Amino acid sequence: MVIDDSDIAFSNNRIINPEKLKRRHLYRFCKRIADVVLSTCGLVALSPVLLIIAGAIKREEKGGTIIYKQQRVGKNGKLFLIYKFRSMCMDADKKLEELKQLNEVEGAMFKLHDDPRVTKVGKILRKTSLDELPQLYNVLKGDMSLVGPRPPLPNEVAEYTEYDKQRLLVVPGCTGLWQVSARNEVGFHEMVELDLQYIEKSGLLYDLAIVLKTVKIMIVPNGAY
Repeated sequence: MVIDDSDIAFSNNRIINPEKLKRRHLYRFCKRIADVVLSTCGLVALSPVLLIIAGAIKREEKGGTIIYKQQRVGKNGKLFLIYKFRSMCMDADKKLEELKQLNEVEGAMFKLHDDPRVTKVGKILRKTSLDELPQLYNVLKGDMSLVGPRPPLPNEVAEYTEYDKQRLLVVPGCTGLWQVSARNEVGFHEMVELDLQYIEKSGLLYDLAIVLKTVKIMIVPNGAY
């Protein structure tokens, strides 16, 4: 299965049936098995890369942490800590208030091209999505899946409409339809539509296609920042 721009369809009127999702027992079971196997293999196989990245972060800012932990909202509103390689300066959260007026997307999400809080190493990590690798541990724990909607921040969810909250009907993912298609080129509402489209079409082959396209993007970046 191949995913391209023709797979993207914005409708703005998708209604997800929660009961239908609950009945997909076999899909959820197989997806969880795949998540455990692939995240374990990934953590082991990529351990040299993880160590190199950790060293680079530590060298750039000796007093800083390597891993960044942040509270996110998962399936059905459950809170969890997400793990990432730190790509911003240590006081990034404090500086956010000063930058909110420069937000480049509408809705409950913050995005800023050339964000001054991002470190030199962080720019490389973000461009290649390598800062997301520690999330394999989140997948192993069951907080996240390899594929699913982006896990939002609590303050973002506070601004959600009931329509937007449909994103929270499934386990969030490290990558998804939004990340492999439009990513930073669309606003919040378009992101919601892509996530709901994924939920409607989700299946093992569809998930595999998204994972494969994610690997391709990590090699040939699609404009992440």
